[in-house]
Parts: sequence; C-alpha cells; structure tokens
Amino acid sequence: MSQQLKAIQKILKEKASPEAKAAHKKFVPGNERIYGVRTPVLNDLAAQFKNGGFELVEALWKAGALEEKILAVKMLGKIAKKDPKRSIKLVKLFAKNIGNWAVCDAIGMQGLKPILKTYQQEIFALAKKYNQSTDFWQRRLSLVLVEWYTRMKDLHPEIKKMAKALENDEEYYVKKAVVWINKNLEKGK
Repeated sequence: MSQQLKAIQKILKEKASPEAKAAHKKFVPGNERIYGVRTPVLNDLAAQFKNGGFELVEALWKAGALEEKILAVKMLGKIAKKDPKRSIKLVKLFAKNIGNWAVCDAIGMQGLKPILKTYQQEIFALAKKYNQSTDFWQRRLSLVLVEWYTRMKDLHPEIKKMAKALENDEEYYVKKAVVWINKNLEKGK
C-alpha cells in the first residue's frame, strides 16, 4: 500500500464522525464500508493528493470504502486531461462495481468533466453501451454521463433516445435518473 493511500486513510479515520456516518447511511443506502467523512473534507483531500496520479486513484477505488471511491472519482476529475484515454478506461473499471447512487453520480458528473467537450463521442459511446446493461447502476450511469450535454440542444435527440429506452425500467434509481434527465432537457439546462 502506498504511503499516500495510508496517509489518506489516516486522515479519513481522524475526520470521521458518527453524525456523518449516520447521514451517509441514511442518504446512501447499501452495505458499503463507510468512514463517516463529510464532502468538504473529500474535496480538500482530492486537491491535496491529486499529484498521486492515476495509480493513487486506482488504489483508492480498490480500497473500497464509500469515501475512498468518491475521493478516487474526484481526483480523477482533477487529472483526467493528463491522459483522457486512461481516464475513460478507469471509468469503465469503476462502472463494474458502483453499488450506490452517490458513487454512480460522482462517476458520471465528476470523473470525466475536464474532457467532456473533447471526448464527447467516446463518452456517448460508453453511455449507449451502459444504457443496455443488465446492471441497473450502469443503466443509471448511462444517463448521468450525458447529463452535462443536456444544455446542448443539438444533442437532445440522442439523449432523449437514451432516456426513452429506460423510461419503463423497474429500478428506482434508474427511474429517478430518467426524470432528472427529462427535466433538464425541458429546461434546456
């Protein structure tokens, strides 16, 4: 285990609180290991440790706690421009083991943010693939990955097609994503 990962885990343990842990368990249901650390701390850690690069991002993800995964995605969002293809590859890795809406939405909203404009085709291709997945978190991710593009009118037909494909999905979190995307499309936002 790298020194940086150990340092981050030490900080996560120190900054954890029972109140934050209870809030995470309430708003992010699931069986994931949770430290109980608030988002501002994760934001600070992402900025502080972004020089750990892709290796640290992957090590954090593999460590597996909720905050470690979210931190991995936040850090990826800070370094994605350095190697866009590797960033997309990491998102594919992360998509295999999402587990909850918070991680799903972090991946879709933050992980590839710096390359959304320059790698639009690749991101849409990934979203289309996940749109057909048997894993409902990947189906949700398919819409979250294209959420930013709802502000671009010329992409609305393509996004609407993906949302329509999931409008009768049985899964609660997929249904929520469909409503979210459709509202954004209506607002043009």
